[in-house]
Amino acid sequence: MACKRIPLAHGRLHSLRRLRASVVFVRTVAVLAVSLQAAGAFAELPEPTDLVDQQHCMFCHTSDAPFLAPSFHQIAEHYRDTPNASTMLEDKLRHGGKAHWGDMAMPLPEDRGGPLSAGDARTLVRWVLSQ
Repeated sequence: MACKRIPLAHGRLHSLRRLRASVVFVRTVAVLAVSLQAAGAFAELPEPTDLVDQQHCMFCHTSDAPFLAPSFHQIAEHYRDTPNASTMLEDKLRHGGKAHWGDMAMPLPEDRGGPLSAGDARTLVRWVLSQ
């Protein structure tokens, strides 16, 4: 009788090991998928050089250190978890706005290089927030 129980116990043990391995595999895949999605969400986009030059962004901002205005990295960090930050920043780029980072307000588009389309504002904001 003892011999007959061993294959049954071995079969259950094998099934439990397979189930545990499956659970570990599914968890690993889920963690990897979330990690890749998060990395993609904050992956730095290439600089839209023509727009940055046209709008004279570098007159006041730098990539990583405050100058006359906050750095792009500071802006990205500040607004990373703010709902609707993109919309608010796009509007500020297109119409200027009051100072949020000291005494200097965002200049009007006419003072920066001309009007900015909604698409161009979206491109600049996405780039800044990817820093």
